[in-house]
Amino acid sequence: MTNATARTMQAEGRLPDNIVYFARTLRAAGMRVGPAAAVEAVRAVEAAGIGSREDFYWTLHCVLVSRQEDHAVFDEAFRLFWRPRELVEKMLQLFSPMADPRERAAEERRAGQSRVSEAMFAAEQRKRETPARPEIEIDAQLTASQKEVLRRKDFAQMTAAELAVARRAMADLVLPVEAMRVRRFEPVTRQAVIDARRTLSSSLRTGGDLILPKFRRHRAIEPPIVVLADISGSMSQYSRIFLHFLHALMEQHRRVHAFVFGTRLTNITRQLRRKDADEALAECSRVVEDWSGGTRIGTALATFNRLWSRRVLGQGAIVLLITDGLERDGEDILAHEMDRLHRSCRRLVWLNPLLRFDGFEARARGIRAMLPHVDEFRPVHSLDALTDLCQALSRPAGRQFDPRHWLGAMAA
Repeated sequence: MTNATARTMQAEGRLPDNIVYFARTLRAAGMRVGPAAAVEAVRAVEAAGIGSREDFYWTLHCVLVSRQEDHAVFDEAFRLFWRPRELVEKMLQLFSPMADPRERAAEERRAGQSRVSEAMFAAEQRKRETPARPEIEIDAQLTASQKEVLRRKDFAQMTAAELAVARRAMADLVLPVEAMRVRRFEPVTRQAVIDARRTLSSSLRTGGDLILPKFRRHRAIEPPIVVLADISGSMSQYSRIFLHFLHALMEQHRRVHAFVFGTRLTNITRQLRRKDADEALAECSRVVEDWSGGTRIGTALATFNRLWSRRVLGQGAIVLLITDGLERDGEDILAHEMDRLHRSCRRLVWLNPLLRFDGFEARARGIRAMLPHVDEFRPVHSLDALTDLCQALSRPAGRQFDPRHWLGAMAA
């Protein structure tokens, strides 16, 4: 950029003001961008110049992006902010409550798009809101609070705003998995089992004149968690919120392996390792080819048992199987693969959203084939159900239910 261009930019003040407003948008979208970073961005543009759109992009990127997980948010914000005005007006219409749902669905969602749009068009959305209604006093005695209602509400019945609150609540869930003792030892300073090897090794330093006992104990490790989630058409109302739960789970525990299946099995562990939740789910959408399709639970479990069980089910792994059990294939292969999976892990927990119904009965053949081979049978349709799951995993392993309670009723 020439000196004349720089003087013009300073005199008019439009580009620096836009850069500052762009930095505020990034901060509102969740990035760590302060006033100092906005000033540095203006100085960087003055020093580097604007040779092309790509040069301008990377100049701002070098100053305003300090974490790898913020790249997707910055990329989406730059795409929306620095574009022709008529396209911005189109985006305002798409994110308006009066927009046609079919037009909104036609636009492909990108990683970070929701947060950036809310941050950028917050002022415009406030203008479109209806005037405030007069306050009405309501007696709230003997009524449940909004937070308590939301925790019991089914994910399939939540609005977009309620789902956003639920996703934030999932990030606060703590999963205190029961530690498991292994055969290997670790040194300790307190009195425990004497470690003869370390004791004799340390006595060699003094020529055997001074023998101080060394102690050891069995190591306690956090067992791996393996999640097998059903993403077929019958589970489409829960698939995306479950992936948010898996992403939050991976933030707390490093030894988590995630798989999804419909008609085939897909490993999405690497995709869910990304720090940004929107970017992680966008990556999952790109690698999964059978989203909201049919269901072949037995075939998917057979693939897992043959290719992945020995890799991820060691050291007392816990398996979370998320599916409704509505199988398309025969139940013989399903029962065989469930039995094999159950024998390969220390704890098999089946999470079924159909348990949200009070009158649930194990009538489907797939459900009846799977029930004898699980240790726990739990609902997974609400925040309260996920909280109960976190508490249950902290208790000692063992069968927590009697499958005859479900199977015996049908036999009778």
